[in-house]
Amino acid sequence: MDNLKKYNSKRNFKKTKEPVGKVKKSTKKLRFVVQHHLARKDHYDFRLEWNGTLKSWAIPKGPSYNTKDKRLAVMVEDHPISYRNFEGVIPKGEYGGGTVMVWDEGTWEPETKIPKNFKTEMIKFTLKGKRLQGKWTLVHFKEDNWLLIKEKDEYNLFKDINKFNKSIKTGRTMQQIENNINLTKTSVKDSIIDDTLITNPEKVIFPKPKINKLDIALYYHKVAEKMMPFLHNRLISTIRAPEGIKGEIFFKKHLETKSKGIKKYRLENDSGKKEDYYYIVDSTGLISEVQMNSYEFHIWGSTVDKINKPDMMVFDLDPDEKLNIRKIREGVKDLKSILDELGLKSYLKTSGGKGYHVVVPIKQNMSWSVFRQTAKNIALLMEARWPDKYTSNMRKETRDGKIFIDWVRNTKSATSVAPYSIRLRKKCRVSMPIKWSELDKVKPDDITMEEAIKRLKRKNPWEDFFN
Repeated sequence: MDNLKKYNSKRNFKKTKEPVGKVKKSTKKLRFVVQHHLARKDHYDFRLEWNGTLKSWAIPKGPSYNTKDKRLAVMVEDHPISYRNFEGVIPKGEYGGGTVMVWDEGTWEPETKIPKNFKTEMIKFTLKGKRLQGKWTLVHFKEDNWLLIKEKDEYNLFKDINKFNKSIKTGRTMQQIENNINLTKTSVKDSIIDDTLITNPEKVIFPKPKINKLDIALYYHKVAEKMMPFLHNRLISTIRAPEGIKGEIFFKKHLETKSKGIKKYRLENDSGKKEDYYYIVDSTGLISEVQMNSYEFHIWGSTVDKINKPDMMVFDLDPDEKLNIRKIREGVKDLKSILDELGLKSYLKTSGGKGYHVVVPIKQNMSWSVFRQTAKNIALLMEARWPDKYTSNMRKETRDGKIFIDWVRNTKSATSVAPYSIRLRKKCRVSMPIKWSELDKVKPDDITMEEAIKRLKRKNPWEDFFN
């Protein structure tokens, strides 16, 4: 039986831009989507991937994090999996006519056995979305009527969903979508960089100074040649800001969409479950991530071909806020002196924030446990030699008047900000490789995108990093 026959029969695809229904094989990682749907009545469409389609419910009031709320969820026809990306306006007079916005997306895991067609009294599951997380239950009580209830866990009363009024994909409001500010229709204003279409290029990411999405895409295009050796074949995490730095900002480390220049890497997490991580293989992948609103890039300390042999040790000097720049620079020099004593060549870069990063390429074959302990021992050595100046303890209370020598990022699955990456902070600054002789001249947050591009013409201070 075609589970999408009902879906297709209700729609005239010559008039609506909704996708034609085709059953597709579900992935191992089940996806979900919540779409805000302003039709004849305002409601939220809740959809769970199962057996090649999206099982769908209309929730008049939307989901609630309050465990006391029992939200009515009316089961409707199955939708195609491709529908999870649909955002736009269904023409008036057509079935479901109105505005549709992608309100949340992610993956879900059933906690109870589920029959083929969801013919069951109760379904317990875990959501891993951008806005909806934790344990939830769907309870069937009459015909197509169900109740969606939040279970008690750490996400209990986590947030008020009403404050999220913009698309998780495009950062647009319902009004903007309704006014037909449509990415496909505004493509004449869009730009193509490294074979990637940059949609909504004028979207402001940083208000002061005003920097838009296209500015950032062009920046990464220009620094790609120098940046790619640090991104290539390393698992990444990115920080995304679909609405700019004044909107919701979130960390992304798992593969969710297929893009050019991006490859998947399956890896077991701490719980023994395999998850899809990802890495960038070329500059097209870098720009495609920018198109997906990833503006800050963090990298692993090992490459995918030698995932258990770390080769890049990073120390972040994180100072107590009371310390001045002279003390911070003194800390960098002390760390370099220790590394020099140990015969470890080190490289310097600005953090784009309040400290500096010292990076050490490691040639020896080390396991992650040995690598981590080596980094910790270096921090402990600094702490022992200058106990009044440095701490190896990450707790804030131990940092009073001191610099925390952050060695913890030298752990498997931990990341550090990539050279040439911008930082999604109040000021748009770059984590930039600099010469050791520049330490006393360049502050940690001195390098703007414009300055970084100018520096590309100089001799690369990290030229021999991979030699």
